[in-house]
Amino acid sequence: LGERTAPLAGLVAAFIFAVQMLNFPVGAGTSGHLLGGALAAILVGPYTGVLCISVVLLMQAVLFADGGLTALGVNITNMGIVGVLVAYLVFRGLVKVLPRSRTSLTAASAVAAVVSVPVAATAFAGLYSIGGTADVSLGKVFTAMVGVHLAIGVGEAVITMLTVGAVLSVRPDLVYGARGLTAPLTVRTGRAPAVPGAPAAAEQSLAARTEATA
Repeated sequence: LGERTAPLAGLVAAFIFAVQMLNFPVGAGTSGHLLGGALAAILVGPYTGVLCISVVLLMQAVLFADGGLTALGVNITNMGIVGVLVAYLVFRGLVKVLPRSRTSLTAASAVAAVVSVPVAATAFAGLYSIGGTADVSLGKVFTAMVGVHLAIGVGEAVITMLTVGAVLSVRPDLVYGARGLTAPLTVRTGRAPAVPGAPAAAEQSLAARTEATA
């Protein structure tokens, strides 16, 4: 990680850790919560985003038994890999066709979030069809997970859009998804711009004063 990416990655992981602790009962023995994959992918990039989500899920499993160690691989696959990569691909695809502006970037981040969440829920249903052992039909699991996560995706889209927009407004150079799309940050020194002929005029004035004194 670079000097700029590492601190932001830590902040992103801490924020996602907090929002993922809010669980909503879904039914069919499952629960839902915000994922944060789109936010991580856009702010710090897809690879670092997967790392952030993986660390969050590991800490939740070890410290709070949330998700559990036995389901850690499934959770990382669904939320870390599928959620992050789908969000980033959707975001990059939209950015290529939309105008290069802050509004376009925030709108693309919202769409990426609202798409990635139900896709991750669908991936969970797919894994359940392969190795699920609970006495619950695949249809019930799919309906419960995808239905609720469609609504969760809307909430995540709002959070992602507001967060990305806030960072873009103050430090666009930190947003991984905006690299090459925003103008470089310029620093104003506060010095007045040079006026053509000003040095020559100053020299003439100084010479006139010297002659008058002499």
